[in-house]
Amino acid sequence: MLKKVKCVLFDMDGVIIDSELLHKKAYYETFVSLGLDVSEELYKNLTGSSTINVFQKLIAHFNLDKDPDELVLQKRKRYVNFFENDPTLHLVNGVEDIIKYFYNKGITLVLASSSSMGNIDRVFNRFNLNQYFTAKISGADLTESKPHPEIFERAAILGDTAKENCIVIEDSDNGIQAANEAGIFVFGYKNPMSADQNLKNADRIITDFKELKKYI
Repeated sequence: MLKKVKCVLFDMDGVIIDSELLHKKAYYETFVSLGLDVSEELYKNLTGSSTINVFQKLIAHFNLDKDPDELVLQKRKRYVNFFENDPTLHLVNGVEDIIKYFYNKGITLVLASSSSMGNIDRVFNRFNLNQYFTAKISGADLTESKPHPEIFERAAILGDTAKENCIVIEDSDNGIQAANEAGIFVFGYKNPMSADQNLKNADRIITDFKELKKYI
């Protein structure tokens, strides 16, 4: 049941910025360099996890003799190159308006993303979002990765708000499971760029951020 919302916990990739394709290109360039044949199904199951967690799983899956930290650096370098050289990169349609709507209502905003803090800062600086958010948390700095609930549990603490007065906005099944496990009401945003995610465990599914105004 949705109670009075005092704090919104935002995912970033696929919710605030349409960067999923850039991440996928960076991952697959790295997979090719390693000679790995990563199926769409396997990649789908990794979506929403931190980069270190992705490579730890792939090293185990393919029995690789590789350092996951080194693979993270390789993938991150490719992503940064795509990010800095893609002038078409943009915020998800309608998200800036809903961020300002929440902010003007005095609702606390916290960013809870599996991306590295470097990538988070890159996005927030490029699109001037820091002014609206009380805190930012990177899953890359945590012990566990989505679908583990740690990131949202910590984000609620950073927002200084009881979990029953928080909501999560996510576009990945792993992120939605993390919110479920944390006991926080979650809106699944159906981003066309994340069409392989079914969002079936979300408390509500939305296709347009304007829909949130009906609830908050």
